[in-house]
Amino acid sequence: MIQATMVVDTAVIGAGEVSDSHLSALVGSPRTNLVGVCDLDEARASAAAEKYDTTPYFDMDDLIERTDLDWIHICTSVQTHLPLAKKAIRAEIPVLVEKPTTETVAELEELEALSADHDIPVSPVHQHLFDPAMRDARTRIRSGEIGAVRGVDLVYTGHTYPDEANRGTWVFDLPGGEFEEGLPHPLYLVLGTGGYPRSEADICAMNSLVGDYNGTFDYDSAGIQYTTETGALCSATMLAGGTQKRMIHIHGDEASLIVDMILQVVHQVEGDYKGSTVGKVKQSLKYAGGQFVGLGKNARLVAKATVSDEWTPKMQVNPHNYQIDRTAYALENGHEMPVPLSEAKWTIRLMEALREAAGTERVAVAGRE
Repeated sequence: MIQATMVVDTAVIGAGEVSDSHLSALVGSPRTNLVGVCDLDEARASAAAEKYDTTPYFDMDDLIERTDLDWIHICTSVQTHLPLAKKAIRAEIPVLVEKPTTETVAELEELEALSADHDIPVSPVHQHLFDPAMRDARTRIRSGEIGAVRGVDLVYTGHTYPDEANRGTWVFDLPGGEFEEGLPHPLYLVLGTGGYPRSEADICAMNSLVGDYNGTFDYDSAGIQYTTETGALCSATMLAGGTQKRMIHIHGDEASLIVDMILQVVHQVEGDYKGSTVGKVKQSLKYAGGQFVGLGKNARLVAKATVSDEWTPKMQVNPHNYQIDRTAYALENGHEMPVPLSEAKWTIRLMEALREAAGTERVAVAGRE
């Protein structure tokens, strides 16, 4: 296993669109050393290797044999995630897997068992848990600042339409198309703030189809609700198109948090204002002031990250950078992964519930950019 204070020698499998976030972070982080990028498409692997000044490989077995890797990032088609991760685990190499980690819960459980059998850590990419606002909100939750969480309400609108091909035409094989491909993000945000479902029986999934599209899709609107082991009620409403709104309301028994994922601002609501108009006005002014202060703070962070060559400010504003850095730190020091496989399993189970609500079982996808 990796020893503390080591630089983590890392390779990326897949040289498509999503791999850029991994390659740039691995080059920038002082904790990691990029030793190669691998893709079956030789031209694509060579282009990525040239861009990031590393070695191209065209076969994962060749990469493993010729390098002494501490970490592998899998950024390929989702249907290849399981076999590639299994190959890395059997070579005793820790793995970071792009979302969705696998196509089904059954596959995730197979991966989970192999990871445990070999004592090799595997973690999913759930980068928006590390957005500045989410880091702030989760710190407040963990510290007990808002008391026990009683509920979470997420609204995620202005999402991509099913017939868009931002990740490639393979998304059209999904019952929800491109809309469905992006649903893991809001789902893991609910799981990461409210907690996991008490059981599969406590999950209620709904969806509907509103728009007219080029192609056949089952839904462009989705809703999930479940109860956690502690009795918290968590819900998510996710809609394609319309005005973009990304808000999370986290209700504690002592205070509530309003997390604006677009502005990256967190507002804490305390007190009972139902009997006082003055109190309501004060709360509104406090909210407006908090938005202004938060935006100013974010502007300074972005400005510093833009002009600085240092890693820390770039990590603070970029959630991919932050998760990769924190995971590398965990590997260096033998700590638990910042995002456990259990979170990936529940994310995929919620996705399966949405497919079941649409009358669709397992969907095999054709490829992933």
